Amino acid sequence: MRRIVLRSETDWDGWRQATRALVQARVEPGAVKWVVARAVGGEADPLPETTGTFHVPRALISLASVAIQAREPERFGLLYSLVRRIGAGEKVLEDDTDPDLSMVRRMALAVRADAHRMRTGLRYLPVTEDGGVRYLGWFEPAHFVLPANARLLARRYPDLKLSIVTPDGSAHWDGSSLLFGDGLRHAADDEALQAWWETHRDLVLDQASADVSVSEAEALDEAPRPPDRPAIGPVVLTVKPDPGLQLAGREAGSCHRCPLYQPATQTVFGEGPADAPAMFIGEQPGDQEDTIGRPFVGPAGQMMDRAMEEAGIDRRMMYVTNAVKHFKFVARGRRRIHQTPEVPEIQACGFWLDVERTHIRPRLTVAMGASAARAVLGRAVTIGRERGRPIPMADGTTAFVTVHPSYILRLPDRAAKDREYAALVADLRTVRDLIGAG
Repeated sequence: MRRIVLRSETDWDGWRQATRALVQARVEPGAVKWVVARAVGGEADPLPETTGTFHVPRALISLASVAIQAREPERFGLLYSLVRRIGAGEKVLEDDTDPDLSMVRRMALAVRADAHRMRTGLRYLPVTEDGGVRYLGWFEPAHFVLPANARLLARRYPDLKLSIVTPDGSAHWDGSSLLFGDGLRHAADDEALQAWWETHRDLVLDQASADVSVSEAEALDEAPRPPDRPAIGPVVLTVKPDPGLQLAGREAGSCHRCPLYQPATQTVFGEGPADAPAMFIGEQPGDQEDTIGRPFVGPAGQMMDRAMEEAGIDRRMMYVTNAVKHFKFVARGRRRIHQTPEVPEIQACGFWLDVERTHIRPRLTVAMGASAARAVLGRAVTIGRERGRPIPMADGTTAFVTVHPSYILRLPDRAAKDREYAALVADLRTVRDLIGAG
């Protein structure tokens, strides 16, 4: 058994170097034991001396660079097995039924969702440091997403001092360098976290956690910030969820008010702070949302995030949900194709939407798409006629209608997509002005 010791849980370069040598030496996957230096002691076995090269498809490299961050002990060996099979001539990427490929894709999807949750959910505690302010954030990731995400957050906030603390480790950005150190096993409350930082601000930083490549960070679906995009600073603690709404979310998990619960994976309830000034409502969860269990994390959600940021709205301060909480689809082979919910399904799920609106009490309710607009206004809505203007509601609040981001994704040509995306951003700037977020 050949023992390969990686420097950290996300040692992408170490894994690639070892994989290249082992594949060229034709070492069987079952003859390799992958371990992480922090978890075990002892020396690694030397890599075999080899010459020559072999080709690995770029699609697999991109997939593996994300999947390697999954909290799955067997991931290194699984990824090695895929590379070795491709090196032996197997058409692995062309077989959607391959169990190893399916497992890696599920891991990558879970990592992307966790990275997105970290970026949209982080709240920061301002800590005075050397006459300035350091923003200290606590996060408990499901996967090893801290190193790659820290690079993205440093790029997002180039002029701020940030520290992100997790049970796995911590990342520290001072405006010019990004360093990594020890983590905190548990943060009972904000005061405890602040006390920890005051005690450990001079800790010895460990570079072994910093070995995530730039390409891996970019694989988490966040492009560099355009120079004309308005800056959005960190959300300062404390933003706490509503306990009653949390209870409602758990109860919605067993909802049988309409038949949509039967084929769906799970209920996808809304999320956001209890004092959100606006509630954004979409139609229903999509395929990725149904798998992950969070609203707006798939392609439409990523487009919404970009548009909101460009308009100067911080999604982390808003409540995001859907008119229908289960994914309605028709199966075509291995694919699940979206179907528009019918009026009785929208009405049945209106119970949960009313619960969310009652607890959040948003000043503005943003309905994205015709289904959401029907759920909010109680009538059929023509988007082109109603969009872009405040609509007074009977309860004294205001509604606002715009398109759903998925509408833009479905447009056939780039010019139409660009035109409609710009119109969505313009709508969201109006939303920003209505809630005073600018």
